[in-house]
Amino acid sequence: MTDARGYHHGDLRRVLLAAAAVAIEESGPAALSLRDLARRAGVSHAAPAHHFGDKPGLLTALAVEGFDLLAAALKAGDGLLEMGVAYVDFAVRRRAHFEVMYRSDLYRADAPEVVAARGRSRAVLRSAVADLPPGPGAAGGVAGDALAAWSIVHGFATLWNAGALPDEAGDDPREAARVVIRRLFGSRVDARGRAAPAARSPRTPA
Repeated sequence: MTDARGYHHGDLRRVLLAAAAVAIEESGPAALSLRDLARRAGVSHAAPAHHFGDKPGLLTALAVEGFDLLAAALKAGDGLLEMGVAYVDFAVRRRAHFEVMYRSDLYRADAPEVVAARGRSRAVLRSAVADLPPGPGAAGGVAGDALAAWSIVHGFATLWNAGALPDEAGDDPREAARVVIRRLFGSRVDARGRAAPAARSPRTPA
């Protein structure tokens, strides 16, 4: 199936999502409109509404895409350290997705496809902390470690994207994140950023 401009149905959806990401990076999500999106993609004004219904529907689809892209990026990280670096890299390279994903007021956060995609990305992160040895004040088990790890990398990424970090952070977000993560998790990861050898048997989730 193609539209009047020659796009196949699935291709047009991808084109619209890509155009939305560019628009959000340029002007933020508040300024995005379906009419402007159609203009950017070079399609009829009705095309975005046909695919997404309305603006919240469009941003819901963008959030789902973002969570799935994040899950894939995290899976490519070898161990907790590099997984955290991958999170920061994702946030820096895909700023539009990152901004929308964690602004649940912008889209239908309780939509089944969002819940599933968000769950997939969280599961990858939890898998990385499951083998960590207990740390100081380790109440909360795997869930507590996952929350701590996410808070560290998400906070760092948010500060980096806002330009709020001091000059000492340098100009390489991946390397700066690597230093921060290693400093905070210390002896709980080995030289390669994986769970320390003493923690190879998985813990029971809290």
